[in-house]
Amino acid sequence: MTLPLIHDGQIHGTSPRDGAPLTPLDATDSSALPGLVERARAAQAVFAGKSVAERARLLTRFRDAILARGEAFVAVLAEEAGKPAAEAWLHEVVATADLAAYWCADGAAHLAPHEPALDPVNYPGKRAVIERVPRGVIALITPWNFPVAIPLRTLFPALLAGNAVLMKPSEHTPRCGALIEEATREVFGPDLVMMVQGGGDVGAALIDAGVDAVVFTGSVRTGRKVAAAAAARLIPAGLELGGKDAAVVLEDADVERAARGILWGAMANSGQNCAGIERVYAVGSVAEPLRRRLVELASELRPVQDYGPLTTDAQLAVVEAHVAAARAAGGEVLAGGTRLDRPGRWFPPTIIGDLPNGSEPMAEETFGPIVPVVAVSTERAAVEAANDSRFGLTASVWTRDLERGERVARELRAGTVVVNNHGFTGAIPALPWSGTGESGYGVTNSSHTLDILTRPRAVVVDARRASREMWWHPYTPALEQVGRSLATLRGGASAGQKAKALSSLLRGFAGRWKG
Repeated sequence: MTLPLIHDGQIHGTSPRDGAPLTPLDATDSSALPGLVERARAAQAVFAGKSVAERARLLTRFRDAILARGEAFVAVLAEEAGKPAAEAWLHEVVATADLAAYWCADGAAHLAPHEPALDPVNYPGKRAVIERVPRGVIALITPWNFPVAIPLRTLFPALLAGNAVLMKPSEHTPRCGALIEEATREVFGPDLVMMVQGGGDVGAALIDAGVDAVVFTGSVRTGRKVAAAAAARLIPAGLELGGKDAAVVLEDADVERAARGILWGAMANSGQNCAGIERVYAVGSVAEPLRRRLVELASELRPVQDYGPLTTDAQLAVVEAHVAAARAAGGEVLAGGTRLDRPGRWFPPTIIGDLPNGSEPMAEETFGPIVPVVAVSTERAAVEAANDSRFGLTASVWTRDLERGERVARELRAGTVVVNNHGFTGAIPALPWSGTGESGYGVTNSSHTLDILTRPRAVVVDARRASREMWWHPYTPALEQVGRSLATLRGGASAGQKAKALSSLLRGFAGRWKG
C-alpha cells in the first residue's frame, strides 16, 4: 500500500532523481495556527516601529544569510526538486542579491509618504499626507517549482514594508522552506517570519487563522479556493496561477537564436515554470528550419547536468497524458516523448509538430518539458492563435526587426512580452510580474507588489481656526445657491452662463457667511 505524502504528523516524500525516500519533516498542526498568527502579530507591532532604513539593514543581513547557505540550498533543491546545480544557483540562490539590491536601495522611495496638492480655495488651511501602512500579518503560500526564489520575491518587500509573514511552502519542497526559516530566525528572531508546514488543509486553515492578506502562487483550481476564502474574510489576495506561454516566431527571425532561446524557455526547470514556453507559432518558411534546429538542440541536453526530473508523480502523469493526447490529435513527436529508462521521474525534452489550437496540449497547462511548434501562414494568424488562451502570463516575439517586434508584442495578451528572449524577467525586481485571465491578478516584484502588502492611509490636518466650514450644518438656501453655481462653473456651460454663475456664487458665499 502506498502511503500518502503526509501521514502520522510528518511530511515524507521521495527523491525525484532516484525515488529514494526523503528524511521526514514535521507537519504543522492546524489548531496551532491562530496562536502562531498572534505571535507574529506581536512581533510585527515591534518590527513596524523600526524605520525603513533599519529594516533595510536587516534585509541586507538576510541576503547574506541566504547566500551563505548557497551550497545547502543547492543540495536541498537537488534532493527534493531534482534541479541541476546550475539552475539552482542561478535561478534560486543568486537572484537573492538582486532582490536585496533593489529593495534596500529603492524600497524606501516606494514606501515614502507623499503630500498631494489640495485646492487652497476649496480647502483652505488644510494639508494631507498619504502613507503606505503595512497590512500586518501576511500569509504566503508558495509552490514547489521555485521553492526559494518565489517566496523571497514576496518576503523582501513584505518585510521592508513592516509586515510579519507566515509562509506555507509546498508539501513537496518543505525542506527548502525549513532552510529559509533557518535564515530568517538568524536575522529576525523566531516570530516575525514563521514556516507553516503541511498540505492544502494547512494552507486553508492559515487563511482562516486571522491573517491580514494572502499571497498565493499555484494552480488555478486552488487559486479559486484561496480567492473565495480571502473574499469571505474581506482580506486582499494576490494570485499568480500559471500560464500557457506562447512564442511567436516571425519569418525573419534569427533561427539559431530563436531555437536556443525557445529551447531554454521551454525546458528550463524541466518545463515546470509558469512562464515556460508551451506553444510556438512559427510564421511561414521559418517553421521547418526552426523545428529541425530545436530537435538537434534537444538531443544535446543531458539529464542531471542540463535538465532534472519532474518533481512530482502527478506532474509526470500530466506530461505523459499530454504527449498521448498530442499523438491522438495528429501531432508528430519529433524528439523525446517517452519516459527515460532510469530510476526517478525523468522525461526528456520533447518537441512536437503541428497541433490544433483547441487540443489538450495546446489549451491546458502542461508544466513539463514539451513544446509544440505550429506552422502558421501570417503574423496575424500567429497573434490570434497566441491570444486564443485562457491564460496570459508572459509571451515572446522573435524577429530581426525590433520595431516590428515591439508592435507585435503590444498585440499579445500577456503581463510581460519579451522581444528575442523569454521568461527571464521574473528575476528582475524592478519589473512587475503579473498576468491576466486565468494567470491571475497577483503582482510580485516592482513597486506594484506593495499594493497588496500595504494599505494607503491618508492623514489630513486642518490648521484653520474658523468656527465652522462652508459645508457644515445648518444647510441654508445660500448654501444650495453655492452648490448650483459651482456645478455650472465647473461644467460645460457657456461663457455667459459661467459669468452669471460666478455672480451667483459670490452672492451665495456672502449669504452663507451672513447666515
